[in-house]
Amino acid sequence: MVSHISTIALNGIQASEVDVQVQISKGMSGFQIVGLPNNTVRESRERIYSAFHSLGISIPAKRITVNLAPADILKEGSHYDLPIAVGLMCEMGIIPKETQQGGIFMGELSLDGSLHSVTGCLLAALYGARNNLENIYVPEKNANEASWGGAINVYAIKNLHTLIQHLKGEEVLNVQKIPDINQEKITEHLDFKDVKGQETAKRVAEIAASGGHNMLLKGVPGAGKSMIAQRMSGILPPLEAEEALEVSMVHSVSGLLNETGLVKNRPFRNPHQSASAVALCGGGLKAKPGEMSLAHCGVLFLDELPEFPRTVLETLRQPLESGTVTVSRANHHITYPARFQLIAAMNPCPCGYLGHPTIQCNCSNKQVQNYNSRLSGPLMDRIDLHLDVSVVTAAELTLPTPKEGTKEIAKRVLLARKIQQQRYKNTPYTCNAEADGRYLEKATKLDKEGQNMLTNAIERFSLSARGYHRVLKVARTIADLNNNENIQKGDIAEALAYRYIANV
Repeated sequence: MVSHISTIALNGIQASEVDVQVQISKGMSGFQIVGLPNNTVRESRERIYSAFHSLGISIPAKRITVNLAPADILKEGSHYDLPIAVGLMCEMGIIPKETQQGGIFMGELSLDGSLHSVTGCLLAALYGARNNLENIYVPEKNANEASWGGAINVYAIKNLHTLIQHLKGEEVLNVQKIPDINQEKITEHLDFKDVKGQETAKRVAEIAASGGHNMLLKGVPGAGKSMIAQRMSGILPPLEAEEALEVSMVHSVSGLLNETGLVKNRPFRNPHQSASAVALCGGGLKAKPGEMSLAHCGVLFLDELPEFPRTVLETLRQPLESGTVTVSRANHHITYPARFQLIAAMNPCPCGYLGHPTIQCNCSNKQVQNYNSRLSGPLMDRIDLHLDVSVVTAAELTLPTPKEGTKEIAKRVLLARKIQQQRYKNTPYTCNAEADGRYLEKATKLDKEGQNMLTNAIERFSLSARGYHRVLKVARTIADLNNNENIQKGDIAEALAYRYIANV
């Protein structure tokens, strides 16, 4: 007889069912795991031996074969410990075979029989619910995460002894309930009231948040560029249910979920300038998500943008257009979601003081040119809003705290996003920055003066087709903030003022 136990193989955010087949046969004693397992999976036998020994269970001195089918999928991770142990106990007659049918088992065994948390339980639960599986058994720390999977019973397992009693019907566990996220402590965002002066920069930040546009702030050190960028997450609208689930899936694969098992706030990722292309895109030994995917539906903030290697920055180009990033390796080919909002900040020159009214810049023209040439034209063309941030004067610093802060800006942003949700309700888009040309033409209605201004700008500044559409997107967002159905001439003028113009 052969016992069959179901578990999940995780290839990024793609889950597939694995049949763990356990057979005890006569012959020389040995514990063999086959089916393309890596070293972590092969080490399962040592953890299972110790866990069984701690419970007083003696493994028979016979040939034990564990096959992980299908064999052509590389198996990796410690979450195969629990299904292998359950299959072995079924063959030994410790638990009845029929009790484990229609369920998924995931968990890493400790040497004393307790269960450690593993990654990807949310994806496993979603896979089980979509394939009409009844139950999923996961470690206690992963129970809240798995409970968001939908129509599947989630059982939180503390240790192997608890699972045995449950499967034998001696001590039945309760189904894990979905945690009440309303009781979770509300994240306190940094307030825009802390930013004195810089009214134009605040205006650009509001436009960026309202339409989901990419933004670049350029200015001398201490002008407030990083302060504004760090407060962007506070004015963004809350995550929709589908967005929260998508973000949580990516964080589940990375093992970054909190106790509730669901990401409520939009992500804000701030990688250091020393980050590699793999760190941004994803990859490595197990092709894990990178910073671009971890910032999905949120903000990716790159401070001191030219200090990043140019090869790293060029990896942003394709995800900024498609909203996805594909990690291709010898043993992996995974597409992660990466629909993020790029917010960047930079100095005007290596020393940082070019254009400062009182501090002299020590950089040569060649140094300034080389510094700015680290950012390619195609990358700059994908950034909708460019702003030179001026120096904060002494008079502005001594002003009282502004009355308008994050709370007031967030209300206007939310109203603008609601207008866009209504506009794109039957499309795959959620905001103006994501809309393609076909939907954008329907959403943008220009008067004659506005059309003439835009046509002249295309000819004068040699705007690319992408630049033309991105100007329209920004103008549409400005009109939404003003609650105007049609785009006005002033909206076009303001959008052009924030546009990157090469060699000008």
